[in-house]
Amino acid sequence: MPERVLGVGVIGAGWMGHVHARAYARLPHHYPELGLRARLVAVADTVPARAEDFAARYAPDRIHADWAALLKDPGIDAVSVTAPNAYHRDMAVAAARAGKHLWIEKPVGLTAGDARAAAEAAARAGVQATVGFNYRNFPAVARARRLIAEGAIGTPAHARVTFLTDYAAHPSGALTWRFLRAQGGSGVLGDLASHGVDLLRFLLGDVERLVADTAVFVPHRPLTAPGGSHYTVVDAPGGPTGAVENEDYVCALLRTRGGVRVTLEAGRTEAGAQNAYGFVVQGGEGMVGWDFRRAGELTVSAGGDYRNQPAERVFPGPGDGEYARFQPGAGIVMSYDDTKVIEAAAFLRSIDEGAPYGPTLEDAVRAAEALEAMARSAADGTWVRL
Repeated sequence: MPERVLGVGVIGAGWMGHVHARAYARLPHHYPELGLRARLVAVADTVPARAEDFAARYAPDRIHADWAALLKDPGIDAVSVTAPNAYHRDMAVAAARAGKHLWIEKPVGLTAGDARAAAEAAARAGVQATVGFNYRNFPAVARARRLIAEGAIGTPAHARVTFLTDYAAHPSGALTWRFLRAQGGSGVLGDLASHGVDLLRFLLGDVERLVADTAVFVPHRPLTAPGGSHYTVVDAPGGPTGAVENEDYVCALLRTRGGVRVTLEAGRTEAGAQNAYGFVVQGGEGMVGWDFRRAGELTVSAGGDYRNQPAERVFPGPGDGEYARFQPGAGIVMSYDDTKVIEAAAFLRSIDEGAPYGPTLEDAVRAAEALEAMARSAADGTWVRL
């Protein structure tokens, strides 16, 4: 067992904070050779009930109501930032200045400027940092990337990336911070389209230019008490409501620097679509496709027959990404939480070796720049070059 212990703190005791805490705890199970072992030292949250529930489950040494106090704790070497988007920039910059390594959820603030400020602060402080773009960690996605790079489907020509879900489909869904521009930024762009852009870049390279359209489909939502979840439905007909300030939906046409044409669609009000996330990449000689809801499968058509060429269902297994860390043979589906364990392992490896592994803050900057280009394009109806 490794002897070096990394003290970690979690800022934000909501669902994602729990995911990070579980990921740290599982590292010895899947990565016993890591040179570091993570120990949960503290959690910070402004809602006492959330912090107390978190503490009851994961037993940190300390609870803080103020995240700044957590960063002053000398027993903490690294922090997970899982708080709402509006706080990302201040927390990330403060963590870097305090010498804490940083695992932060996307989109790393409300703007590309926020993400850039976090990246610059981490670089100046010499700390390691990673971002929660975990969908690239699924073994099926790793295999798709390899097949594309090896030319198994020929030269990529066009692709479809979709991130559609229904968490905001109910018209009585509560008006939480996610729907307010000052706290949730660009709505579904930062929430879901950021993952879409990262997958696009992971598979096909950087975006050169794009044109986009956006919409708000549920313009008003009922008010709720602070701390409510975006899954909360308010059963109070005729009660007070507030305006939704950011986007429910975005559709974009993009062109990569390599000339691949891409359609990207993201929406949060899609009744009947529960986490319908995935992609199809069409090459001159075949295609690969992946659906998050069937995460352990990859659709592949290859072979050079062109017409009447079958598409096969492939089960990724050992040799694809980090699959062998979790399961011994193909066909056993890995989970969302498993991908966060992979993310945590890359984070600790970065700290141990002093070199970046996994998604970086620069990836967050590139995604944020594409999201801002979408917003600009939707406002004036023109193509925007990145």
